[in-house]
Amino acid sequence: MARASRTQAVVEQVLDAIIDGKLQPGEPLPPEGVLAEDLHVSRLTLREAVRLLQAQGVIVQVPGRRHRVAPVAQWTGIEAVVRHARSAGERKRSSLELLEVRMMIETGAAELAAERRTEADLDALRELIGRMKTAHAKSDVVAFVAADLEFHDVILRAADNRILVAALLPLTAVLAETRSETSAVAEIREHAIAEHTAIVAALASGDRLAARDAMAGHMEQTRVDLLEHVHSRR
Repeated sequence: MARASRTQAVVEQVLDAIIDGKLQPGEPLPPEGVLAEDLHVSRLTLREAVRLLQAQGVIVQVPGRRHRVAPVAQWTGIEAVVRHARSAGERKRSSLELLEVRMMIETGAAELAAERRTEADLDALRELIGRMKTAHAKSDVVAFVAADLEFHDVILRAADNRILVAALLPLTAVLAETRSETSAVAEIREHAIAEHTAIVAALASGDRLAARDAMAGHMEQTRVDLLEHVHSRR
């Protein structure tokens, strides 16, 4: 576990070096010994990190020569792409792109969940709305975000599709960051509570299209809130 943590830390350091312009796309990586020394890690840990970055398309192996950094447009790893987008001065664009992805995934999840959810799922969703209301009354953004994220997780799992869950898991960290930005605004929290309440009512009805529409309405409200309350301040 400790080695895995060190390796992941090196992956993030290399990504940050690319984002900061210290390592340029198209250029070869520094010699292994030099890079390992710069990052204060062993060559073995560096090699493991490089293999992970290769799997995400960030680093390309060049036979007989040093590995090179691939252009960002060629990256295939969702975590690497999201990290770059959130750190490269494109936060507004990345927030809206993420919302577009959520619109496509979560509306479908709600549609499936309308037929597959259990009474226990509905009870959990209602309990989470209660937690959101309590957190809102206390202006506890951290607790509000935690309940919000769990609410959507319950719906994803209620859709009972393992691939669907796996598709959204890599976005968890950036989702938490985006929610923290929006949930800091009291008016947005009020909107979220109302939208979540409508989603639960649609799921309880068992109407697939109503559930899809309720989730789509929530995503659209979130987009408006982002533009009016968050991005307008930047």
